Amino acid sequence: MDFMSFKDIWSGRVNTMPKPVIAIVGRPNVGKSTIFNRIVGERISIVEDVPGVTRDRIYSSGEWLTHDFNIIDTGGIDIGDEPFLEQIRAQAEIAIDEADVIIFMVNGREGVTGADDEVAKILYKSKKPVVLAVNKIDNLEMREQIYDFYALGFGDPFPISGSHGLGLGDLLDEVAKYFPDFGGQDYDDDVIKFSLIGRPNVGKSSLVNALLGEERVIVSEIEGTTRDAIDSPYKFNGKEYVIIDTAGMRKKGKVYESTEKYSVLRALRAIERSDVVLVVLNAEEGIREQDKKIAGYAHEAGRGIIIVVNKWDALEKDDKTMKKFEEDIRAHFLFLDYAKIIYLSALTKQRIHTLLPVIDKVSESHALRVQTNILNEVLMDAVAMNPTPTHNGSRLKIYYTTQVAIKPPTFVVFVNDPELLHFSYQRFLENRIRDAFEFDGTPIRIFGRQRK
Repeated sequence: MDFMSFKDIWSGRVNTMPKPVIAIVGRPNVGKSTIFNRIVGERISIVEDVPGVTRDRIYSSGEWLTHDFNIIDTGGIDIGDEPFLEQIRAQAEIAIDEADVIIFMVNGREGVTGADDEVAKILYKSKKPVVLAVNKIDNLEMREQIYDFYALGFGDPFPISGSHGLGLGDLLDEVAKYFPDFGGQDYDDDVIKFSLIGRPNVGKSSLVNALLGEERVIVSEIEGTTRDAIDSPYKFNGKEYVIIDTAGMRKKGKVYESTEKYSVLRALRAIERSDVVLVVLNAEEGIREQDKKIAGYAHEAGRGIIIVVNKWDALEKDDKTMKKFEEDIRAHFLFLDYAKIIYLSALTKQRIHTLLPVIDKVSESHALRVQTNILNEVLMDAVAMNPTPTHNGSRLKIYYTTQVAIKPPTFVVFVNDPELLHFSYQRFLENRIRDAFEFDGTPIRIFGRQRK
Protein backbone atom coordinates (compact mmCIF):
# COMPACT_ATOMS: atom_id res chain seq x y z
CA MET A 1 0.00 0.00 0.00
CA ASP A 2 1.79 3.12 -1.15
CA PHE A 3 -0.49 6.02 -0.40
CA MET A 4 -2.16 4.82 2.81
CA SER A 5 -0.51 2.50 5.30
CA PHE A 6 -2.39 0.29 7.75
CA LYS A 7 -1.11 2.60 10.48
CA ASP A 8 -2.84 5.47 8.69
CA ILE A 9 -6.04 3.45 8.29
CA TRP A 10 -6.34 2.62 11.97
CA SER A 11 -5.64 6.22 12.99
CA GLY A 12 -8.05 7.55 10.37
CA ARG A 13 -5.25 9.80 9.10
CA VAL A 14 -5.47 11.09 5.54
CA ASN A 15 -2.13 11.95 3.95
CA THR A 16 -2.49 14.80 1.46
CA MET A 17 1.00 16.23 1.83
CA PRO A 18 3.49 15.91 -1.01
CA LYS A 19 6.34 13.46 -0.66
CA PRO A 20 9.97 14.23 -1.46
CA VAL A 21 11.20 12.76 -4.73
CA ILE A 22 14.41 10.74 -5.15
CA ALA A 23 15.88 9.97 -8.55
CA ILE A 24 18.46 7.26 -9.25
CA VAL A 25 20.83 8.39 -12.00
CA GLY A 26 23.79 6.72 -13.65
CA ARG A 27 25.04 5.12 -16.82
CA PRO A 28 23.59 1.78 -17.94
CA ASN A 29 24.54 -1.46 -16.17
CA VAL A 30 25.40 0.04 -12.81
CA GLY A 31 22.38 -1.58 -11.13
CA LYS A 32 19.90 1.31 -10.92
CA SER A 33 16.82 -0.86 -11.35
CA THR A 34 18.04 -3.43 -8.81
CA ILE A 35 18.47 -0.75 -6.17
CA PHE A 36 15.12 0.78 -7.15
CA ASN A 37 13.44 -2.58 -6.53
CA ARG A 38 15.26 -3.02 -3.24
CA ILE A 39 14.16 0.38 -1.96
CA VAL A 40 10.51 -0.07 -2.91
CA GLY A 41 10.47 -3.61 -1.51
CA GLU A 42 10.74 -5.55 -4.77
CA ARG A 43 7.50 -3.92 -5.87
CA ILE A 44 7.87 -2.77 -9.47
CA SER A 45 4.22 -1.95 -10.16
CA ILE A 46 2.56 1.29 -9.10
CA VAL A 47 -1.05 0.27 -9.53
CA GLU A 48 -3.23 -2.54 -8.27
CA ASP A 49 -3.24 -5.93 -9.93
CA VAL A 50 -6.73 -5.60 -11.35
CA PRO A 51 -7.95 -5.79 -14.96
CA GLY A 52 -7.52 -2.69 -17.05
CA VAL A 53 -4.58 -1.19 -15.14
CA THR A 54 -1.42 -0.60 -17.14
CA ARG A 55 1.78 -1.38 -15.28
CA ASP A 56 4.71 1.03 -15.28
CA ARG A 57 7.95 0.78 -13.35
CA ILE A 58 9.37 4.27 -13.81
CA TYR A 59 7.97 5.61 -10.55
CA SER A 60 7.03 4.14 -7.19
CA SER A 61 6.86 4.90 -3.48
CA GLY A 62 9.00 3.84 -0.57
CA GLU A 63 9.59 4.53 3.08
CA TRP A 64 12.58 4.64 5.35
CA LEU A 65 12.13 4.98 9.11
CA THR A 66 9.78 7.96 9.51
CA HIS A 67 10.13 9.15 5.93
CA ASP A 68 7.77 8.48 3.02
CA PHE A 69 9.03 9.34 -0.44
CA ASN A 70 8.56 8.82 -4.17
CA ILE A 71 11.38 7.45 -6.27
CA ILE A 72 12.18 7.59 -9.98
CA ASP A 73 14.01 4.81 -11.79
CA THR A 74 15.59 6.68 -14.68
CA GLY A 75 16.77 3.33 -16.04
CA GLY A 76 13.14 2.69 -16.93
CA ILE A 77 12.98 5.78 -19.13
CA ASP A 78 13.14 4.97 -22.82
CA ILE A 79 13.95 7.90 -25.08
CA GLY A 80 14.01 6.01 -28.34
CA ASP A 81 16.96 5.90 -30.70
CA GLU A 82 19.07 8.63 -29.12
CA PRO A 83 22.84 7.95 -29.03
CA PHE A 84 24.29 6.37 -25.92
CA LEU A 85 25.58 9.54 -24.23
CA GLU A 86 22.45 11.44 -25.19
CA GLN A 87 20.34 8.86 -23.39
CA ILE A 88 22.46 9.22 -20.25
CA ARG A 89 22.23 13.00 -20.46
CA ALA A 90 18.47 12.89 -21.00
CA GLN A 91 17.90 10.68 -17.97
CA ALA A 92 20.08 12.93 -15.82
CA GLU A 93 18.17 16.00 -16.99
CA ILE A 94 14.87 14.36 -16.10
CA ALA A 95 16.16 13.65 -12.59
CA ILE A 96 17.42 17.20 -12.20
CA ASP A 97 14.02 18.59 -13.15
CA GLU A 98 11.84 16.21 -11.14
CA ALA A 99 13.80 15.21 -8.03
CA ASP A 100 14.52 16.78 -4.66
CA VAL A 101 17.52 14.49 -4.05
CA ILE A 102 19.60 12.55 -6.59
CA ILE A 103 21.34 9.22 -6.01
CA PHE A 104 24.26 9.11 -8.44
CA MET A 105 25.07 5.43 -8.93
CA VAL A 106 28.32 4.00 -10.23
CA ASN A 107 29.74 0.49 -10.64
CA GLY A 108 32.42 -0.25 -8.02
CA ARG A 109 33.87 -3.14 -10.04
CA GLU A 110 34.66 -1.03 -13.09
CA GLY A 111 36.02 2.16 -11.54
CA VAL A 112 35.36 5.65 -12.85
CA THR A 113 34.44 5.67 -16.55
CA GLY A 114 34.04 8.44 -19.10
CA ALA A 115 30.29 8.03 -18.96
CA ASP A 116 30.42 8.54 -15.17
CA ASP A 117 32.31 11.78 -15.76
CA GLU A 118 29.63 12.90 -18.23
CA VAL A 119 26.86 12.32 -15.70
CA ALA A 120 28.88 14.09 -13.00
CA LYS A 121 29.32 17.18 -15.19
CA ILE A 122 25.56 17.43 -15.65
CA LEU A 123 24.86 16.93 -11.97
CA TYR A 124 27.37 19.62 -10.97
CA LYS A 125 25.11 22.18 -12.65
CA SER A 126 21.90 20.91 -11.09
CA LYS A 127 22.22 22.64 -7.71
CA LYS A 128 20.37 19.63 -6.32
CA PRO A 129 21.71 17.48 -3.46
CA VAL A 130 23.63 14.51 -4.88
CA VAL A 131 24.54 11.37 -2.90
CA LEU A 132 27.11 9.10 -4.53
CA ALA A 133 26.40 5.36 -4.31
CA VAL A 134 29.03 2.82 -5.36
CA ASN A 135 27.17 -0.37 -6.25
CA LYS A 136 28.39 -3.97 -6.48
CA ILE A 137 30.57 -3.74 -3.36
CA ASP A 138 29.54 -7.19 -2.21
CA ASN A 139 31.98 -7.74 0.68
CA LEU A 140 34.35 -5.91 3.02
CA GLU A 141 37.42 -6.77 0.95
CA MET A 142 36.02 -4.73 -1.97
CA ARG A 143 35.54 -1.53 0.06
CA GLU A 144 38.92 -0.13 -0.93
CA GLN A 145 37.59 0.13 -4.48
CA ILE A 146 35.34 3.06 -3.52
CA TYR A 147 38.19 5.53 -3.00
CA ASP A 148 38.70 6.20 -6.70
CA PHE A 149 35.19 7.68 -6.80
CA TYR A 150 36.15 10.63 -4.58
CA ALA A 151 37.49 12.06 -7.84
CA LEU A 152 33.90 12.62 -9.02
CA GLY A 153 33.61 15.43 -6.47
CA PHE A 154 30.46 14.46 -4.56
CA GLY A 155 31.95 13.80 -1.15
CA ASP A 156 31.97 10.45 0.61
CA PRO A 157 30.92 7.54 -1.64
CA PHE A 158 28.50 5.08 -0.04
CA PRO A 159 29.35 1.41 -0.75
CA ILE A 160 26.24 -0.67 -1.46
CA SER A 161 25.33 -4.03 -2.93
CA GLY A 162 22.11 -4.36 -4.88
CA SER A 163 22.42 -8.13 -5.17
CA HIS A 164 22.84 -8.58 -1.39
CA GLY A 165 20.96 -5.53 -0.12
CA LEU A 166 24.01 -4.20 1.77
CA GLY A 167 24.56 -0.56 2.70
CA LEU A 168 21.11 0.71 1.74
CA GLY A 169 20.31 1.87 5.27
CA ASP A 170 23.34 4.14 5.43
CA LEU A 171 22.58 5.41 1.94
CA LEU A 172 18.97 6.27 2.76
CA ASP A 173 20.01 7.90 6.04
CA GLU A 174 22.18 10.26 4.02
CA VAL A 175 19.52 10.85 1.36
CA ALA A 176 16.90 11.67 4.01
CA LYS A 177 19.07 14.52 5.33
CA TYR A 178 18.27 16.42 2.16
CA PHE A 179 14.50 15.95 2.11
CA PRO A 180 12.74 19.32 1.91
CA ASP A 181 10.36 20.43 4.62
CA PHE A 182 7.03 20.94 2.89
CA GLY A 183 5.38 23.60 4.99
CA GLY A 184 2.77 24.38 2.43
CA GLN A 185 -0.61 26.01 2.38
CA ASP A 186 -3.23 24.62 4.74
CA TYR A 187 -6.92 24.82 3.97
CA ASP A 188 -10.00 24.23 6.09
CA ASP A 189 -11.57 20.78 5.90
CA ASP A 190 -14.62 22.11 4.08
CA VAL A 191 -12.50 23.46 1.20
CA ILE A 192 -12.66 21.07 -1.77
CA LYS A 193 -9.23 20.56 -3.34
CA PHE A 194 -9.23 19.14 -6.83
CA SER A 195 -6.62 18.72 -9.54
CA LEU A 196 -6.60 18.09 -13.28
CA ILE A 197 -4.31 15.38 -14.59
CA GLY A 198 -3.75 13.91 -18.02
CA ARG A 199 -1.42 13.74 -20.96
CA PRO A 200 -0.01 16.91 -22.50
CA ASN A 201 -2.41 18.73 -24.82
CA VAL A 202 -5.64 17.28 -23.49
CA GLY A 203 -6.75 20.78 -22.48
CA LYS A 204 -6.05 20.92 -18.74
CA SER A 205 -4.96 24.56 -18.73
CA SER A 206 -7.89 25.61 -20.90
CA LEU A 207 -10.26 23.84 -18.53
CA VAL A 208 -8.74 25.62 -15.52
CA ASN A 209 -9.12 28.96 -17.29
CA ALA A 210 -12.72 28.16 -18.21
CA LEU A 211 -13.56 27.33 -14.60
CA LEU A 212 -11.88 30.38 -13.14
CA GLY A 213 -13.32 32.71 -15.77
CA GLU A 214 -17.02 32.06 -15.23
CA GLU A 215 -18.21 34.74 -12.81
CA ARG A 216 -16.31 33.31 -9.90
CA VAL A 217 -14.60 35.27 -7.15
CA ILE A 218 -10.94 34.41 -7.55
CA VAL A 219 -9.30 34.79 -4.16
CA SER A 220 -5.66 34.64 -5.18
CA GLU A 221 -2.95 32.53 -6.74
CA ILE A 222 -0.78 30.94 -4.07
CA GLU A 223 2.33 28.87 -4.60
CA GLY A 224 1.62 25.30 -3.63
CA THR A 225 3.76 23.02 -1.54
CA THR A 226 5.51 21.60 -4.59
CA ARG A 227 7.76 23.29 -7.09
CA ASP A 228 5.42 22.97 -10.02
CA ALA A 229 1.97 23.49 -8.56
CA ILE A 230 -0.11 26.63 -8.42
CA ASP A 231 -3.08 26.72 -6.06
CA SER A 232 -6.03 28.77 -7.29
CA PRO A 233 -8.57 29.21 -4.48
CA TYR A 234 -11.97 30.57 -5.49
CA LYS A 235 -15.58 30.67 -4.37
CA PHE A 236 -18.77 29.77 -6.19
CA ASN A 237 -22.29 29.69 -4.79
CA GLY A 238 -20.93 30.08 -1.29
CA LYS A 239 -18.57 27.10 -1.54
CA GLU A 240 -14.79 27.28 -1.45
CA TYR A 241 -12.56 25.34 -3.83
CA VAL A 242 -8.88 25.08 -4.65
CA ILE A 243 -7.69 24.02 -8.08
CA ILE A 244 -4.24 22.44 -7.85
CA ASP A 245 -2.76 23.00 -11.28
CA THR A 246 0.64 21.70 -12.35
CA ALA A 247 2.71 24.08 -14.41
CA GLY A 248 3.69 23.31 -17.98
CA MET A 249 6.90 21.60 -18.94
CA ARG A 250 9.90 23.78 -18.29
CA LYS A 251 11.98 21.94 -20.86
CA LYS A 252 11.28 21.92 -24.57
CA GLY A 253 12.82 19.86 -27.28
CA LYS A 254 13.19 16.32 -28.43
CA VAL A 255 13.89 14.74 -25.05
CA TYR A 256 10.69 15.95 -23.42
CA GLU A 257 8.58 15.56 -26.53
CA SER A 258 9.71 12.00 -27.19
CA THR A 259 7.90 10.54 -24.18
CA GLU A 260 4.79 11.32 -22.17
CA LYS A 261 6.02 9.74 -18.95
CA TYR A 262 6.83 13.15 -17.49
CA SER A 263 3.11 13.88 -17.29
CA VAL A 264 2.90 11.02 -14.79
CA LEU A 265 5.64 12.54 -12.63
CA ARG A 266 3.93 15.92 -12.56
CA ALA A 267 0.49 14.42 -11.98
CA LEU A 268 1.55 12.55 -8.84
CA ARG A 269 2.44 15.72 -6.99
CA ALA A 270 -0.98 17.18 -7.66
CA ILE A 271 -2.77 13.91 -6.81
CA GLU A 272 -1.15 13.72 -3.39
CA ARG A 273 -2.71 17.05 -2.36
CA SER A 274 -6.18 16.54 -3.84
CA ASP A 275 -9.53 15.32 -2.57
CA VAL A 276 -10.91 14.87 -6.08
CA VAL A 277 -8.95 14.24 -9.28
CA LEU A 278 -10.19 15.07 -12.77
CA VAL A 279 -8.71 12.66 -15.33
CA VAL A 280 -8.87 14.70 -18.53
CA LEU A 281 -9.15 12.93 -21.89
CA ASN A 282 -8.99 14.40 -25.37
CA ALA A 283 -12.16 13.46 -27.28
CA GLU A 284 -10.41 13.99 -30.62
CA GLU A 285 -7.55 11.60 -29.85
CA GLY A 286 -9.48 9.00 -27.92
CA ILE A 287 -7.99 6.91 -25.13
CA ARG A 288 -4.23 6.23 -24.97
CA GLU A 289 -2.21 3.87 -22.80
CA GLN A 290 -0.75 6.84 -20.96
CA ASP A 291 -4.25 7.93 -19.92
CA LYS A 292 -4.66 4.61 -18.11
CA LYS A 293 -1.29 4.93 -16.39
CA ILE A 294 -2.07 8.39 -15.09
CA ALA A 295 -5.56 7.38 -13.95
CA GLY A 296 -4.05 4.35 -12.20
CA TYR A 297 -2.05 6.61 -9.90
CA ALA A 298 -5.17 8.52 -8.86
CA HIS A 299 -7.02 5.25 -8.25
CA GLU A 300 -4.22 3.82 -6.14
CA ALA A 301 -3.99 7.06 -4.19
CA GLY A 302 -7.62 6.57 -3.16
CA ARG A 303 -8.80 9.94 -4.44
CA GLY A 304 -12.27 10.71 -5.73
CA ILE A 305 -12.17 10.50 -9.54
CA ILE A 306 -14.09 12.12 -12.37
CA ILE A 307 -13.30 11.30 -16.00
CA VAL A 308 -13.60 14.49 -18.05
CA VAL A 309 -13.83 14.13 -21.82
CA ASN A 310 -12.66 17.49 -23.14
CA LYS A 311 -12.98 18.87 -26.70
CA TRP A 312 -16.37 17.21 -27.03
CA ASP A 313 -17.43 20.00 -29.40
CA ALA A 314 -14.80 18.92 -31.94
CA LEU A 315 -16.46 15.56 -32.66
CA GLU A 316 -19.12 14.92 -35.27
CA LYS A 317 -21.84 13.29 -33.22
CA ASP A 318 -25.03 11.35 -33.62
CA ASP A 319 -27.38 9.85 -31.04
CA LYS A 320 -24.98 6.95 -30.39
CA THR A 321 -21.68 8.87 -30.03
CA MET A 322 -21.81 9.45 -26.29
CA LYS A 323 -22.91 5.90 -25.55
CA LYS A 324 -20.10 4.49 -27.70
CA PHE A 325 -17.50 6.73 -26.04
CA GLU A 326 -18.68 5.68 -22.59
CA GLU A 327 -18.43 2.02 -23.57
CA ASP A 328 -14.84 2.61 -24.69
CA ILE A 329 -14.00 4.35 -21.42
CA ARG A 330 -15.52 1.58 -19.31
CA ALA A 331 -13.70 -1.07 -21.35
CA HIS A 332 -10.31 0.64 -20.98
CA PHE A 333 -10.74 1.82 -17.40
CA LEU A 334 -12.16 -1.30 -15.79
CA PHE A 335 -10.63 -0.29 -12.46
CA LEU A 336 -12.58 3.01 -12.55
CA ASP A 337 -16.07 1.58 -12.84
CA TYR A 338 -17.11 3.86 -9.96
CA ALA A 339 -15.92 7.08 -11.67
CA LYS A 340 -18.34 9.64 -13.08
CA ILE A 341 -17.94 10.70 -16.73
CA ILE A 342 -18.52 14.27 -17.96
CA TYR A 343 -18.39 15.46 -21.57
CA LEU A 344 -17.55 19.14 -22.12
CA SER A 345 -15.56 21.70 -24.07
CA ALA A 346 -13.21 24.06 -22.29
CA LEU A 347 -12.88 26.13 -25.48
CA THR A 348 -16.59 26.82 -26.00
CA LYS A 349 -17.53 26.32 -22.31
CA GLN A 350 -20.09 23.77 -23.45
CA ARG A 351 -21.38 21.82 -20.39
CA ILE A 352 -18.80 23.50 -18.10
CA HIS A 353 -21.62 24.23 -15.66
CA THR A 354 -22.11 20.49 -15.07
CA LEU A 355 -18.65 20.00 -13.60
CA LEU A 356 -18.78 21.63 -10.16
CA PRO A 357 -21.97 19.87 -9.00
CA VAL A 358 -20.33 16.52 -9.77
CA ILE A 359 -17.14 17.58 -7.96
CA ASP A 360 -19.31 18.48 -4.94
CA LYS A 361 -21.02 15.08 -5.01
CA VAL A 362 -17.79 13.10 -5.39
CA SER A 363 -16.13 15.09 -2.60
CA GLU A 364 -19.10 14.39 -0.35
CA SER A 365 -18.93 10.66 -1.11
CA HIS A 366 -15.16 10.63 -0.60
CA ALA A 367 -15.61 11.95 2.96
CA LEU A 368 -18.78 10.02 3.81
CA ARG A 369 -18.81 8.11 7.10
CA VAL A 370 -21.42 5.38 7.68
CA GLN A 371 -22.87 4.43 11.04
CA THR A 372 -21.60 1.03 12.16
CA ASN A 373 -25.01 -0.44 13.03
CA ILE A 374 -26.54 0.52 9.68
CA LEU A 375 -23.46 -0.75 7.83
CA ASN A 376 -23.71 -4.15 9.53
CA GLU A 377 -27.42 -4.43 8.80
CA VAL A 378 -26.71 -3.88 5.10
CA LEU A 379 -23.90 -6.43 5.00
CA MET A 380 -25.78 -9.06 6.98
CA ASP A 381 -28.65 -8.75 4.49
CA ALA A 382 -26.11 -9.09 1.69
CA VAL A 383 -24.64 -12.26 3.23
CA ALA A 384 -28.13 -13.68 3.63
CA MET A 385 -28.76 -13.20 -0.11
CA ASN A 386 -25.32 -14.44 -1.15
CA PRO A 387 -23.81 -16.76 1.49
CA THR A 388 -20.11 -16.60 2.19
CA PRO A 389 -17.85 -18.94 0.19
CA THR A 390 -16.01 -22.02 1.39
CA HIS A 391 -12.43 -23.03 0.66
CA ASN A 392 -10.90 -26.42 1.47
CA GLY A 393 -13.89 -27.22 3.62
CA SER A 394 -13.75 -23.96 5.64
CA ARG A 395 -16.47 -21.34 5.32
CA LEU A 396 -15.85 -17.63 5.66
CA LYS A 397 -17.59 -16.17 8.71
CA ILE A 398 -18.20 -12.42 8.89
CA TYR A 399 -18.65 -11.18 12.45
CA TYR A 400 -18.94 -7.45 11.96
CA THR A 401 -17.68 -4.54 9.86
CA THR A 402 -16.61 -1.03 10.77
CA GLN A 403 -15.49 2.01 8.83
CA VAL A 404 -12.04 3.08 9.98
CA ALA A 405 -11.20 5.96 7.63
CA ILE A 406 -12.47 8.39 5.03
CA LYS A 407 -10.85 9.85 1.91
CA PRO A 408 -11.20 7.13 0.70
CA PRO A 409 -13.92 5.32 2.67
CA THR A 410 -12.11 2.38 4.23
CA PHE A 411 -13.74 -0.60 5.94
CA VAL A 412 -12.38 -3.44 8.03
CA VAL A 413 -14.33 -6.72 7.97
CA PHE A 414 -13.66 -8.91 11.02
CA VAL A 415 -13.74 -12.56 9.98
CA ASN A 416 -12.65 -15.99 11.14
CA ASP A 417 -9.88 -16.22 8.54
CA PRO A 418 -8.85 -13.32 6.23
CA GLU A 419 -7.53 -15.83 3.68
CA LEU A 420 -11.12 -16.94 3.05
CA LEU A 421 -12.18 -13.40 2.08
CA HIS A 422 -11.66 -13.90 -1.65
CA PHE A 423 -11.36 -10.91 -3.97
CA SER A 424 -14.62 -11.77 -5.73
CA TYR A 425 -16.61 -11.84 -2.47
CA GLN A 426 -14.87 -8.69 -1.29
CA ARG A 427 -16.00 -7.06 -4.52
CA PHE A 428 -19.55 -8.27 -3.85
CA LEU A 429 -19.48 -6.58 -0.42
CA GLU A 430 -18.12 -3.38 -1.99
CA ASN A 431 -20.97 -3.29 -4.50
CA ARG A 432 -23.55 -3.76 -1.74
CA ILE A 433 -22.02 -0.88 0.21
CA ARG A 434 -22.09 1.31 -2.89
CA ASP A 435 -25.73 0.47 -3.60
CA ALA A 436 -26.80 1.23 -0.04
CA PHE A 437 -24.87 4.46 0.61
CA GLU A 438 -24.24 6.06 -2.82
CA PHE A 439 -20.47 6.23 -2.76
CA ASP A 440 -20.36 8.03 -6.13
CA GLY A 441 -17.01 8.62 -7.75
CA THR A 442 -14.85 7.37 -4.90
CA PRO A 443 -12.87 4.16 -4.49
CA ILE A 444 -13.67 1.99 -1.47
CA ARG A 445 -11.08 0.04 0.47
CA ILE A 446 -12.06 -3.18 2.26
CA PHE A 447 -9.65 -5.18 4.42
CA GLY A 448 -10.22 -8.47 6.20
CA ARG A 449 -9.02 -8.88 9.77
CA GLN A 450 -9.17 -11.91 12.02
CA ARG A 451 -11.31 -11.36 15.10
CA LYS A 452 -9.36 -11.96 18.27
